[in-house]
Parts: sequence; structure tokens; C-alpha cells
Amino acid sequence: MQQLLFICAAKKINMKKFSLTGLVVICLNLCSSFLLADEGMWLPFLIGEKTYQEMVKKGLKLTKDQIYSANKSSLKDAVIIFGRGCTGEIVSDKGLIFTNHHCGYDAIAKVSTVEHNYLKNGFWAKNLNEEIHVPDLTVQFLERIKDVTEKVNSELSKVEPSKTLSELPKILNNIAQNELTESEKQTSCEAKVVPMFSGNQYILFVYKKYKDVRLVGTPSESLGKFGGDTDNWEWPRHTADFSIFRVYADKNGNPAEYSPDNVPLKPKYVIPVSIKGVKPNSYAMTMGFPGGTNRFETSYGVKLKTEIENPSIVELRDIRLKNMFEEMKKSDAVKLKLASYYAGVANYWKFFDGENKQLLKYKVFEQKQNEENKFIEWAKQNNKTEYINLMNEFQQCFDNWKPYTKAAIYFREGILGSQLFSYAYRVFSLLNASKEEIQKNKLNYIELVIELNANIDLPSDKKNTAILLKKYKEDIDPSFVPESIYSNITKDISMTGNDQSSLNAYQNFVSNIYSNTILLNESKFNQWLENPDKSVLQQDPAFQVLNAFYQIYSTKILPENQKFQTCNYLLQQKYQKGILEMNKGKKEFYPDANFTMRLSYGVVKPYSPKDAVFYKEVCTLSGVLEKYKPGDYEFDLPKDFIETATKKDFGRYVDKGINDIAVTYITTNDITGGNSGSPVLNGNGELIGLAFDGNYEALSHKIHFDAQYNRTICVDIRYVLWIIEKIGKADNIIKELKISA
Repeated sequence: MQQLLFICAAKKINMKKFSLTGLVVICLNLCSSFLLADEGMWLPFLIGEKTYQEMVKKGLKLTKDQIYSANKSSLKDAVIIFGRGCTGEIVSDKGLIFTNHHCGYDAIAKVSTVEHNYLKNGFWAKNLNEEIHVPDLTVQFLERIKDVTEKVNSELSKVEPSKTLSELPKILNNIAQNELTESEKQTSCEAKVVPMFSGNQYILFVYKKYKDVRLVGTPSESLGKFGGDTDNWEWPRHTADFSIFRVYADKNGNPAEYSPDNVPLKPKYVIPVSIKGVKPNSYAMTMGFPGGTNRFETSYGVKLKTEIENPSIVELRDIRLKNMFEEMKKSDAVKLKLASYYAGVANYWKFFDGENKQLLKYKVFEQKQNEENKFIEWAKQNNKTEYINLMNEFQQCFDNWKPYTKAAIYFREGILGSQLFSYAYRVFSLLNASKEEIQKNKLNYIELVIELNANIDLPSDKKNTAILLKKYKEDIDPSFVPESIYSNITKDISMTGNDQSSLNAYQNFVSNIYSNTILLNESKFNQWLENPDKSVLQQDPAFQVLNAFYQIYSTKILPENQKFQTCNYLLQQKYQKGILEMNKGKKEFYPDANFTMRLSYGVVKPYSPKDAVFYKEVCTLSGVLEKYKPGDYEFDLPKDFIETATKKDFGRYVDKGINDIAVTYITTNDITGGNSGSPVLNGNGELIGLAFDGNYEALSHKIHFDAQYNRTICVDIRYVLWIIEKIGKADNIIKELKISA
């Protein structure tokens, strides 16, 4: 693996003589722009002058230091990692947090009960004492960054290429821990080293983690999730996708475990709020933590995704969703139990379906092939021998993995798509653990089994498990099928081959598993932990079935997957190095998203997705009422909301241009999953909304950014404030904000 001090460096630069920001500016000026329209998820500390000037032309009034400064408070200090995969922003000097409703969804469900169903009815704390602590919810502030490419490459030079991916996590973790100062360790800071450009660069990120986070306010689910799965990833959109939390610290402002003595955090920076509204072509900027893109993906990866991966995932998730939905409609208790789990499955079910359709529609495979042909031609013309055979190597890498792909997906999305088997997999280590190890981790195992029994919906999970087992047998190559499991089922299937008879046999088989596994009997499981006899687990039907599938997965599929991941990583590393080399002095690149802080910029803009259809850039409160369907699972509305909206009691949040409340709007910003909850800012750095979704016509965005159709869907901050004040009657929250009209 070649060592690069920095991606675009034309010659070796002494790191000690340059700040990271200064070095990056040099790098970006060497490279210059790969962009189409408003494409780009930029590391805010790497913004080059050309990119910054483009932002200024669109309406930015802030300096680069006001956006990101290593030494002074800046916008970056108010943008946080919320929970495990979202973004939030600090909007008051008392640590108040705005994020999406779907980001707070699990937390809201966790503190809800059937008697106090905050998910269903909403919640508004009128003072600090009424705020509800959410167990295990954390927020993280970015403290500092540092380029550690030399250190990582020095360690990797000692590793065989075939072991790169297996050794890399340990190397990155060791460097991250060694880079933490004693002061950072004492104040709950965490560090991680993240690869950029497929390992051509490595950057250390240090975060300060706060563990006392409390629910302050949320609209009812009927507002926060208005439109449900029908409107998910769609425009027009009328969802009040926001929730409100607060971060607490000890009296010295440091992270602390929950305590009644903790006080609201005094933040370094607070984002002001603007209710001036948006207009077509007005500036919009997001900052957040996009989870992952793969914009350097090859044509071979696109083909595998469109032909095998996405169709398989969509089909298997569709089965699970239908059975869960049928049970959720029957009672509020089941709906509350499955709410968060269902939402997670559903969100990316629709995404993978849309992604596949858009990749095919826009001929991304062909576009990638064209890019690859140009790359190879450049390599030949410039005698770059290390790249000339690169695409043939990619093809061989993918050809070797392709026969295993579907079986791998069916194990992860099918077998582990069963809630029972998913939890069995999480305690699977019990089969090989010593008695000492079991006792050491006893509480963890107990908590997992308690969690399983609290979260599982037996009727829907039994149906799902039966159907998923049946599909695995029917769809997967026999070499990956554990016949020992299916032999008992096939004996019970009628000789007529009737499909219902076949399904009944699977259902009977599954019913026996659920009736006899100790995982669904907490007292038996706890008794077993007192005297952990391995033979009991070996004879447990849930463990027997899972173990049969896992043995095939671990011995036949996983080794091939590890080979594939390693070869693809090393080839991608070389490919991205070559692309940067080919475009040096011509184009400016941003690394793929990887849940590190990113900035995107664009404008508010309508679009026309197909012939004779034109979508305006703003949705209104009137549109919410038009979609209202009394009693509907997705489009019902609270009575007080309808009454207030019908009276047109808009207050200072009215958009005078339309004489209505602007509910949502769309921008050309480039975002992806993880950006949920990101602040949407005007040119002055004022909060004008929260990003919460993308549009269906551009769901190819993880691999291919579509300059014509890509839109970010944002909830308008005026709608957020209107609901807080008029529906939630939470004037105390409004008074905390710095609002400019």
C-alpha cells in the first residue's frame, strides 16, 4: 500500500510546518472542481477558496472561520451527533436541541407507556423539572481533528495486503486511543480514526460525549410521522419531522451520568433562528453527519447491487413489514412495541427499492463504464502501468464473490430478519463461552433476553420466520442450505405440493421452536445462567436452527466475503488515488460520506420530475388539511390541530406571500442518511429548517448524484415554532430561542 502524506500533494510536505486546515487548502487548490450543480458533502475544515467563493455567490455571508474554527467558537460547535445515527443542533444557551422526530422516535418510544403514550399523544415540558431523562441516549460534540495518515500508513506497511481489513480496525483504534490527551480521557472524550478516499487519507476525530439527555418536546406521531410510509422519500411532503431534547452536564459543564443535580449545558455556540422564510433560489446550507456514500463505486458494484442485492433486500423486508403492519393495526400496545423496529425496516425498504429503480432509469451502470474506460485510456496514454489492468482486477474480484451474494443477504435479511433469531445471534457466543465468561457477562445476557421478550411480537414474528425459512429453501443454492433443518419440515409437507400445505408445515415447525426455546422464557434462561450446561443450548430449537445456518455462513460465505471486501478495498484505494492523480489541477473532490461532519450548500428550488408535472418548492398547512383522513393510520390529525389550523391562527409564523404556514420546502443540497436532523441555514447562518429526507426521483444518490432531480426535503422552522407555540402551548421553549423576523 503506497504511503501518501496527503491525497493531492504533488510533493512531500512537512506536516509540522502546516496546520491541517492550511495543508488541506493547498491540497484543494492543487486539485479544483468535480462538482455538478450543488453536489458535495464537504469536510468543513477542508473547504478550499474556490468552493467557498461558490458558496458566497449563492448567498453565504459567513466567513470560513465562522463556520469552522479550531481555536474559536464557531457553527461547528452547535452541530452534534444525536444518538447513534442522526444529527442535532444546539438552539439555546441552555443546551436545547432540535432534531428530527424520526431521530428521536426510539427515545420517545422508550419513555412512553400505554398509559403515558408520548409517541401517540405528544409531550411538552413546561419547565426543566418536567423534562424526561432518556436512558442510553447520548449526544457528541466534535472537539478537534488531526491528520494521522503517516502514522496509519507506517503501521499498515508492516501488514500483509491480504490482512489489511482485518488488521486495520485494530490499528485505527490503537492510534485513536494513543492520541487522546489525559484531559480528554478525564472528560468523557472519545476518539476515532476514519479513512478518507478509501484509505488514501486518515483523519482523527475527537468527540466529547454527554450521557444525560432529556426529552423536552415532541408533536404527536400523527404530526411527526404524518404521511407514514406512503409519503416517505416523496415530495410533496407535509411532515412535522422534529423533536426537542436538552443536554445536561455537571456543575462544571462536563459530561456526567444522569443525576437530578445536573444542569443544562452552557454550549460554546448557539444557532439563532430566522422566521423570514425561504424563496426560490435563496441560499441553503446544511451541516451534519451523513452516514455513507459510495460515489466512486465501479460498474461492477452497480451491477451486483441492481441485479442481486437490492431486489433481495426489498423482497425480504416487504414480507416482514406486511406481517408486522397487520398486527400493529390491531392495538396501540403492539404498535408501540413495534414502532421503532418497524420504522427502521420500512425506511430502507423503500430506499433500496427507489435506489434500484433510479440506478436503472439513469443508466448509472453505463455511466460508470464510460468513466472507467476514460480512466484506462488515460492510464495507457500516460504509461501509468499500475492502473492499466485495474478494471480487469475489479471484474475478477466481483466475479469471485457473486455466487455467494444472495445467500449472504438471505442470511442477514432473512434468517436474522426474524426477531427471535436476531436476538439468538446476539447471545450466540454462549455456545462457546466458558463458565467464567458467562458469569462475567451474565447481566448483559439477562438484559438482552429481557429486551427480546419486551420487544418481540410473537404473532408477526412467527409468521415472518416461517415464510423466511421457506423462501431461503426455495431461493438459495442447495450448497448453502442446511438440509438437516429442512428434512424435518419436508416430511410434513403434503405430497400434493400445495403451497398452503407447505406453509402450514413451516408454521408448525416454527411454532415448536417458539414454544420450547428458553430465550422466550426469562425464568428458565436465568436459571440456566446459574448452572450453564451447554447441552441445554445445543438442544434448544432456536439455537439449533440458527447454528445450522451460521455454520454454513461462517465456513462457506464469510471467508469469501472477507476476501471480497479486502480485494475491493485495495482496488478502490488504488482507483481513487488514480482518479485524483488524473484530475490534478482540474477537479476538486470530496471524500465519500462516513458519518463525519460535512457541509453542503445549495438553493431552494422547485423541480419537474416527469412530463407535465411541476413541483413547487414549498408545501403549506392547507396541504396538510387536504391530506387529512379521519382515523387513517398515516393521515389522521389531532382534533386540536385541525381546530387551530382551520382558524388560521398563524401568528408571526405566517408566510405573507402565500398567507399560510409554510410546512416544508426543498433545496438542492447534497445529503444522505445521518444528515437527518441537520440544521438548514440561510446565508447568515440562521436556522430556517431541519433536513429530514430526500426525494424518490434521486434515490441513486449514495452512488450517483443527479444534478437535475436531487432535492433535500426540509421542515420549515416556522412550522416547527407554530406547533410548539400554538399546539404544544410551550411558550417556555419559544422564549429560549434567539429569533429574528
